[in-house]
Amino acid sequence: MVMPIEVIPDWELRIARQDAFWECAVLDRPVVTITTPKAIPVCPRPQPRTYTSHRLWWFDVERVVEDALAGVQNTDYWGDALPRVWPNLGPEVFSAFFGQEMEYTESTSWTIPVLKDWAEAGRLAFSKENLYWRKLVAMTDALLEAGRGKFYTGLSDLHPGGDAVAAFRDPMTLNTDLLMYPEEVKALLARITTTYFEVYDFFYKKLSTAGQAITTWAGIASTRKWYVPSNDFSCMVSNEMFEEFFLPGIIEECRFMEASMYHLDGPGALRFLDYLLEIPELNAIQWIYGAGNGRASDWLEVYRRCQAAGKGIQLGCEPNELDVLMERLRPEGVWLSVGGIRSGEEAEAVIRKVAAWR
Repeated sequence: MVMPIEVIPDWELRIARQDAFWECAVLDRPVVTITTPKAIPVCPRPQPRTYTSHRLWWFDVERVVEDALAGVQNTDYWGDALPRVWPNLGPEVFSAFFGQEMEYTESTSWTIPVLKDWAEAGRLAFSKENLYWRKLVAMTDALLEAGRGKFYTGLSDLHPGGDAVAAFRDPMTLNTDLLMYPEEVKALLARITTTYFEVYDFFYKKLSTAGQAITTWAGIASTRKWYVPSNDFSCMVSNEMFEEFFLPGIIEECRFMEASMYHLDGPGALRFLDYLLEIPELNAIQWIYGAGNGRASDWLEVYRRCQAAGKGIQLGCEPNELDVLMERLRPEGVWLSVGGIRSGEEAEAVIRKVAAWR
């Protein structure tokens, strides 16, 4: 049973709409999420702390919890938005579980390639004694405790598949590996996928046992066992190599979940869309067109292709794009995040507009 959120009286309906999204169904209107900062903050921001390294800032679980509580309590949630927090040690933390070290800056992190020779691939091993694993578990547990009734704690950003191998080897080196060591790459991909399913299940069971709606960085909050398959490295390979090396693992990930939404990142990845739309178990596409490449309303044909294939679409837009989106797209299977909203009155006007979408 999913935990109620104290300040959201219709939390069950908000989750039900998002559950329906996976089936391209509409309960009463499409999903629409809007957040605005409270006009008068109700929770003071934590006092700044001094750290001797960026790593210590990222690893400070107490700071993470304090920031989460302040952020949630100082935000208003409109439409189907729900307070949620996900533990974050950087986008390559999954690779770090295999023994890699990570470098941190103020805003991001990356792993240091560790696989110098394919003969040493067997030494890459997941361990629950791993520093990054233990820290992510501790952070998740602390957020679960602090968030009872206040927010949903989500899964971290996990990148298996090609992104994990690229982290082990370095992306440019992996490009050559696909030609020189194809069987070694495939064997490592298979091992990574097995470990990923174990890691996902560990956190999924922890969250579901604690009564959490399942959520992560992508924003959806659902009762389904779901996640976000992705492969940012794929922009560097041909269609043939994508199909041979990486598509099978993506299909496995989709089949492992009850629901899934592929993170299609950047115009360089758009050529893989047709492969993805042919995966029966894939429910939706999150198309990230990237800074400098227009707005959601400039990519209507991409969204229409997804809808024609029976897939849902997650998109972020601004209020002045709604008319063209509602004119050119079907409401079924749309998950909207509307930005640029400054007040509750504006938020309610947007929700009324979306509710009239037929």
